[in-house]
Amino acid sequence: MADLAYLSATDAIALFRSGELAPVELMTAVVERAQLTEPTINAFTDRYFEDALDQAREAGDRYARGEERPLDGVPVAIKEEHPIAGLPWREGAKALRDNVATQTHPIVERIMAAGGIVHARTTTPEFCCAGFTHSDLWGVTRTPWNLEYSSGGSSGGSGAALAAGSAMLATGSDIGGSIRIPASFNGIVGFKPPYGRVPSMPPVNLDNYCHDGPMARTVPDCALLQNVIAGPHPGDPVSLPNPPDLTIGRVDGLRVALCMNLGDYPVEPDVAAATLRAAEALTDAGVRVEEIELPWTRAEIMAAAWAHYGAIFAPMIEAAAEGRPVLRYTDDFLKKANEAGTYFEAMLIEAKIHDSLAEVFQAADALICPTSGIPALLAGEDYVDTPLVVNGVRLDHNLEAPLTIPFNIASRCPVLSVPSGLAANRVPTGVQVVGRPYDDQAVFTLGNVIATANPWYFTKIWSPPI
Repeated sequence: MADLAYLSATDAIALFRSGELAPVELMTAVVERAQLTEPTINAFTDRYFEDALDQAREAGDRYARGEERPLDGVPVAIKEEHPIAGLPWREGAKALRDNVATQTHPIVERIMAAGGIVHARTTTPEFCCAGFTHSDLWGVTRTPWNLEYSSGGSSGGSGAALAAGSAMLATGSDIGGSIRIPASFNGIVGFKPPYGRVPSMPPVNLDNYCHDGPMARTVPDCALLQNVIAGPHPGDPVSLPNPPDLTIGRVDGLRVALCMNLGDYPVEPDVAAATLRAAEALTDAGVRVEEIELPWTRAEIMAAAWAHYGAIFAPMIEAAAEGRPVLRYTDDFLKKANEAGTYFEAMLIEAKIHDSLAEVFQAADALICPTSGIPALLAGEDYVDTPLVVNGVRLDHNLEAPLTIPFNIASRCPVLSVPSGLAANRVPTGVQVVGRPYDDQAVFTLGNVIATANPWYFTKIWSPPI
């Protein structure tokens, strides 16, 4: 059953179509895996297992009639931040513990319409404002690779569930790395689509830092889910028409720029070594890789980000909390955002970042860099009083450890985080593949080369010990 739970979605669909596997068999395996692992990793907020098994039987009937849909019978975990009408919508906050959604998020609508079965909702930190996942409402979510460490955030429950085999596909959202950080910490694949590619809900759809996207264990599975959720939606005026039909293409002749630290981000030796091995995998596949430097500083990137969050994200959190107490890390986030510079000052820094990337993409088809400078954050630690140190450098906030925020600033760039190796503490490391604006296809093609360099989830060495 554990092996069945780690089947890829693309393989499962092929077996459903051939009649070699029934959707209810797969759902049973995933449910049993969740029941085994949940007491330890704590990835789910809500479970709908009985209803999911009923839906799986119905999916089996559709396959038998030749009437299947693109995701029919596939278990999909939904990040609790993505509302489903009539169900709880609490965003990790005790202040919202009684809140019930009145609308369904567009990507959830599309997953359900495609036959995906929502069997569970996944944990987040309070108001999704941290690079780890724990809250008073739901407790601590851990990476199944090493239970001493966090699953990352804010889509930490989605990442942990995929790594544990208790979900086959999952949704995430990303305003500062919230898809890519858990992808790295859990050894899975996560895609931050370019702004507007995937529809969202007002008012966050108007914030160009905000992205909703797919998470999976393989690059083809991530592409499968992205193809379902992308495209224009009548409720989102900034959603783009004509999304690409993502496939895995050939990399021969592609050019990649390798940047190890995006200016001055500190990077642990394990992460750096895994990133170099990822570059070697691309070179072996026929990709031309050239190492570069970027004229950025972490201080200016965070100054831009804090000003942006202070203008948009912090007021949204404060409005939702309505004066009720928030957790220490949420309060720390709000203070940093509210003490930041002006939005115009942020725009000047953002323009510099865009200019630098435009120069990179004149000579390269994509950029690769680490997803996070540290393999993982400690489970349950909020780093408010305890300083976070990465490769000897003391950081001011947990969101300075990942190298993700520059590409929320450069929001039109598609970014795929793929696993790159295992650190000495047995926590996975990740690499970001950053594409030219709206060139989604290139990042999936290149990312698949890196992700398949090691047999993730198919051997004992490359599987979590849970």
